[in-house]
Amino acid sequence: MASSDAVELQVGERTVRLSSPGKVYYPGPGYTKLDVARYYQAVAPAVLRGLRDRPTTLQRFPDGVEGEFFYQKRAPKNTPDWLPTARIAFPSGRFADEICPGEPAAVLWAANLGCLTFHPWPVRRGDTDRPDELRLDLDPQPGTDFTDAVRAAHQLREVLAECGLTGWPKTSGGRGLHVYVPIHPAWHFAEVRRCAIALGRALERRMPEQVTTHWWKEERGVRVFVDYNQMARDRTIASPYSLRARPEATVSTPLTWAELDEAAPGDFTLRTVPDRLAELGDPYAGMEGQAFGLEAVLELAERQERDHGLGELPYPPDHPKMPGEPPRVQPSRARPE
Repeated sequence: MASSDAVELQVGERTVRLSSPGKVYYPGPGYTKLDVARYYQAVAPAVLRGLRDRPTTLQRFPDGVEGEFFYQKRAPKNTPDWLPTARIAFPSGRFADEICPGEPAAVLWAANLGCLTFHPWPVRRGDTDRPDELRLDLDPQPGTDFTDAVRAAHQLREVLAECGLTGWPKTSGGRGLHVYVPIHPAWHFAEVRRCAIALGRALERRMPEQVTTHWWKEERGVRVFVDYNQMARDRTIASPYSLRARPEATVSTPLTWAELDEAAPGDFTLRTVPDRLAELGDPYAGMEGQAFGLEAVLELAERQERDHGLGELPYPPDHPKMPGEPPRVQPSRARPE
């Protein structure tokens, strides 16, 4: 197929036009734009489980994974009338209307724009200020790997259980792991972020040589970093079943807890995940209808501050200075008081 040809894909009651279907997006295995579209067509119900009604940023690679990419936060001018949007507020106070995929055709439409990875907010379009997912990002630092993240995840599962919470793990598509907890949309971003910090600190207390919550890289050491700022406003995580810009076309893939010890990120790719999904189903289907409260975690945060003096931690650099936040300067450059 010539890269300049166009094809039409039937998706439910809609037809989505795919331009340049033969364009190579993953040069290593030779996967094309059409392969990407067919992948998302195959996993559409599962990928929509993580996108439906969520403001979503598109990570676009118009020239494939070896070319330049950009994040499309605002809905493109050519967004079809049938694709809803939601207005979200950035930390700066500015606003934008982001797409909220709600049907398979929306995913294919985004794939035609060169979107490989979907980055949904942890909120629904009905209330964009109160998250309904607590997302915990276990990020292996240099010298650690996926197996270290797995060990941390098992301990995190116990920490969650002690707070009355259940988590669902998934690969990041790289070396890390994500754990999602569905929550009642009763708390603002700052409160949910505080819960991510408290859970990270509880995990760090159990595994001080293996886990850290230190924001500054120079302090993290050879440990797994709990990236609590993924729960800050305007921070997002690759959705379940999103492709990643890795040479082998890995997928951010939901797993069961029983699978973690035998899993390897490279096992889950554009080619393997559709068959896995068809055979085993979607582990994240178990999240539907679930919602937990954060009262116990907020109480944990209060105890950590009262008993151990563990208060606020630095926000990302594009956020305004927050109450109680320590200085945003890496320790090696801090001036002595």
